[in-house]
Amino acid sequence: MPVDAERILVFSKVLHGDLGAAQLWFDQHVLDKYRGLSGYRVIRTDSAGRVRSPAWSVDFGIAGGDTLIHLPAKDVAERLPEAERDHWRDHVQALPLSRNFLMMRIGGGACIDDGEVRNW
Repeated sequence: MPVDAERILVFSKVLHGDLGAAQLWFDQHVLDKYRGLSGYRVIRTDSAGRVRSPAWSVDFGIAGGDTLIHLPAKDVAERLPEAERDHWRDHVQALPLSRNFLMMRIGGGACIDDGEVRNW
């Protein structure tokens, strides 16, 4: 399946309400913490991998020429222990964001006046 078809499939699921299909991307160095830790194992194939600890595991996709990994947001929320989330947050990769828009949506919903309203 071509990459564009895969993206369409994932985003179609998200746009139809399956928010668990939404992917989060991380620098692959997030895995460095677990390599060599007693009881932990980081394994992979060409396109997918897993971090396994004595108490939890998460599966991930491998992209970007092995520089990025990705996994469903639902897995991050449900399978990754709370104590690990700050570590993963520090390795998150994302497209550029509008700070003002995020503040409007996350910070109470107030409109932020950052310029004249105009057609686009």
